[in-house]
Amino acid sequence: MKKYLLALFLLVPTAVRANTVTPAFTQGSMNSTTNSTQQIVETIQTNVYGGDYSSWTGHNITPSGHINDHATNFDITTPGQNFQLEIVQRAAGIIEVTDINRTIDTTSTTTSLSVFSQ
Repeated sequence: MKKYLLALFLLVPTAVRANTVTPAFTQGSMNSTTNSTQQIVETIQTNVYGGDYSSWTGHNITPSGHINDHATNFDITTPGQNFQLEIVQRAAGIIEVTDINRTIDTTSTTTSLSVFSQ
């Protein structure tokens, strides 16, 4: 019997009424401040690649062959005179590595004022 009464109660429509609410204030203001911080940790790695490179320069020097030939001899042209020889050889691959590590900290403050009246 209780089940039937509960089902009947749930199925019977009822009227719903709302009361009017009148605010008790006529004016006002609201202040709001928001602070936020952010930290960015950044790592940048740059690799510079280059091809193989061989060169020689100098004065009073005579090579016996091409610079890429490992059997090349560099002889002094005029013995007893000043001479200079510079040989540069670099294999292909990474020739420079740059690592940059930095941290960026930012802080922002937002202040807002709302004024209202009726």
